[in-house]
Amino acid sequence: MTDAPVIGVLALQGDVREHLIALAAADAVARPVRRPEELAEVDGLVLPGGESTTISKLAILFGVMEPLRARVRDGMPVYGTCAGMIMLADKILDPRSGQETIGGIDMIVRRNAFGRQNESFEAAVDVRGVEGDPVEGVFIRAPWVESVGAGTEVLAEHDGHIVAVRQGNALATSFHPELTGDHRLHALFVEMVRGNRTPDAL
Repeated sequence: MTDAPVIGVLALQGDVREHLIALAAADAVARPVRRPEELAEVDGLVLPGGESTTISKLAILFGVMEPLRARVRDGMPVYGTCAGMIMLADKILDPRSGQETIGGIDMIVRRNAFGRQNESFEAAVDVRGVEGDPVEGVFIRAPWVESVGAGTEVLAEHDGHIVAVRQGNALATSFHPELTGDHRLHALFVEMVRGNRTPDAL
């Protein structure tokens, strides 16, 4: 555990606790992040689900939006689930008024694409880079990816729609792996973070 990366979870809204547990199970040191000084201390960051418009407004209110954009531009590994995927999109197809994103993945996303809260569902998803059985995806008011740029790798699709992508150090899924007890996607992200650190940081 001496080389365990420090990974934050943006703790403004959403299922923060579940992500912290999943990251710890994947051999990371997991911390909640709300402020710029906490962001500065982590090697990578998870953007949890929740309501993307609310997360956007709270990130601006807490003064963390611009430092977060800068860290992502500089290559800090980041993983967004559900609303976190929307936050990482360079473009939202149907943004709410005043909604901003962090950006980092060349994709266009559609909010609430899989339906309302009462249309939530679970599905087995084959995710490229995750060995073994399919990942059990929990879709709650989930977005999907309408299209991606040339530099964005599609990792998974469900029902003909893109639900997992990666571009460089940025990873995003439409669904919530932290709610299932299957920590393989978090383990994949931990390895991304570990691989991004400079040798003198180990």
